[in-house]
Amino acid sequence: MEQDAKKWLAWGIPIVVVAGLLAALYYGRKHNEDVAVTAPPTQTIAPPAPAPAAPANYPIEPTAEAQLPTLADSDSAMQESLLGAVGRRLQELLVPKDLIRHIVTTVDNLPRKKTAVQLRPLKATGGQLAVTGADQNLVLSEANFARYDSFVKLVQNTDVKQVVAVYRRFYPLFQQAYSELGYPDGYFNNRLVEVIDHLLETPEVTGPIKLTQPRVFYEFADPALEERSAGQKLLIRMGSNHAAALKMKLRELRREIAKQPGQ
Repeated sequence: MEQDAKKWLAWGIPIVVVAGLLAALYYGRKHNEDVAVTAPPTQTIAPPAPAPAAPANYPIEPTAEAQLPTLADSDSAMQESLLGAVGRRLQELLVPKDLIRHIVTTVDNLPRKKTAVQLRPLKATGGQLAVTGADQNLVLSEANFARYDSFVKLVQNTDVKQVVAVYRRFYPLFQQAYSELGYPDGYFNNRLVEVIDHLLETPEVTGPIKLTQPRVFYEFADPALEERSAGQKLLIRMGSNHAAALKMKLRELRREIAKQPGQ
C-alpha cells in the first residue's frame, strides 16, 4: 500500500513530447498521346513565413545581475537561491537534479491527468495514504491531511516577493526549459499564470471524501472529482483548509508575476 500512496500523492508530471511527420506527395498528370498539351510555366512558391511567437501577455523582466549559469549547470545556483528565499527547511523537500526543468515540467502538466514521480521537483509526501472504512464506505481519512502540515506551513511562511525575485533572476533559464519542452513559440510566464488560474478553480470539497479501489490504486468515488486534473486532485487530497491556504499564496504569486511593466 505504500507504493500506492506514493503514486497517488506524488507531485510530479510527465514531459509531453509532440512529434510530427512530414510527407511529400507527388502527383503526375497522364498526357493523352493523341493530343499535344502545353505544360504551364513553372511557378516558384515562396516558403511560408514562420509563425510569430506567442505574445508575452505577462512579460517578465529578468533581473540585471551577474551572468547566469547554463541550464545544465544551474542546479546549485538555483537551489541556493530558493533556500535563501524560502528557508533551509526546503532542502528536505527538494529533488535538486534538473531543478528548473522539473519545475517547468511540473507547472506545465499540473492541469493534465497524470503524474510521473521521476520528474517531480519535490519529494513524495512521507507515510502511507490514510483511509477509513471499507468497500462502499471507504473514505479519505482526515488524518491524511496532517501529512501536509509541514509543507503548507512552509509555504505560508514564505515571502512571495523573495521567491519572485529568484524567478525573475533565473527567468531566461525557465524560458529555455519551456522551449525545450516543446513550446519554441510559447512564453513560460503566460503558462504559469494560466496554470495558477486553473488551480484556483479547484472546487472546495467539504465532508468525507469517498474513495474506491477498483484495482490497486485508490480513486475518487465521485466521477466529477476523479476527472479533475492532477493539480486539482492534489489540492483536494490535502483537505479544504490546506487548499484554502495554498490558494491564498497562489493569488499572491499571480499578482506578482502578472504585473505589467511600470506597475
